[in-house]
Amino acid sequence: MSVSSASGVELIGLVKAYGRTVAVDHVSLKIPPGSYCCLLGPSGCGKTSTLRMIAGHEDISDGDLLIGNRQVNGVPPARRGTAMMFQSYALFPHLDCTDNVAFSLKMKGVAKAERRARARELLALVQMDRYADRLPAQLSGGQQQRVALARALITNPSVLLLDEPLSALDPFLRDRMRAELKRLQTELGITFIHVTHSQTEAMALADLVVVMNEGRIEQAGPPQEIFNRPATAFVARFIGGHNVLTRGPAMTIRADRIALAPAAATEVPGPLSLVGTVQSLEYHGASVHLRLDAADAEDFGVVLSETAFAAQPLTVGAVVRASWAAEDLHPLGP
Repeated sequence: MSVSSASGVELIGLVKAYGRTVAVDHVSLKIPPGSYCCLLGPSGCGKTSTLRMIAGHEDISDGDLLIGNRQVNGVPPARRGTAMMFQSYALFPHLDCTDNVAFSLKMKGVAKAERRARARELLALVQMDRYADRLPAQLSGGQQQRVALARALITNPSVLLLDEPLSALDPFLRDRMRAELKRLQTELGITFIHVTHSQTEAMALADLVVVMNEGRIEQAGPPQEIFNRPATAFVARFIGGHNVLTRGPAMTIRADRIALAPAAATEVPGPLSLVGTVQSLEYHGASVHLRLDAADAEDFGVVLSETAFAAQPLTVGAVVRASWAAEDLHPLGP
């Protein structure tokens, strides 16, 4: 499998309605071939409905869907050149890993020896060949996920669709599998479209992050652009690490670009500062995360290095002046 086997995906005014409820509201998006795209947003934002329309598991209410420049509205899932890896993995409990991976080839009439040989190749790709004869119940959650991934890849899809694939894993294993997904996508060169509600996951994996809210796209772009230049207050707040200032023009300031100093409760803030009370603080090892109660921002966060915090420790209830440089302010769109 190579980069040439990847297909781009284009959504043109895509709509999904369930009766009077619009889950996806005229979404337009181009996903380049060979890219890793994450659809990111809170529950109910429309990301899973969008993925299921791409897969062909949901009918399109309006608009057009193109895969590799071919309109696929109404085309059955098996004829779209896509494969889907579900959140539940859905492995057959009575089949060993090899036969689980080979199952779709069995349905296509491929001879047993050929399909099992191909299945073992895919199991080796996801580093599961040593477990080829085990049943799903004999595998850990991470191992089951690798088998499910191999099963999705055996049909040589040009687009792989992943529905919250890491949500059932513990944090340590989630980090390992994140790296594994990125390695596979880079090695195979096919298009990955991955639904997640985890900002960390999207930033770590994607070269195209699509932030969705209430059925629409708030912003789409590379992760560095999404983080450093959020287009809207929703993106700034959802991605995290940003404070939205409520006085004057709509602007954000990154939580790690703020300096703190003791202040009097009566101190008047300047144009590049505010006065607030420390509501909480958390030690994160290399950094300390604080939350301030301040009149000019909602839920104002500050991230200090461990060294900076140790040089001037603070406690809950302390009154502080938060200040920043003018060049670190980022204006928001309408």
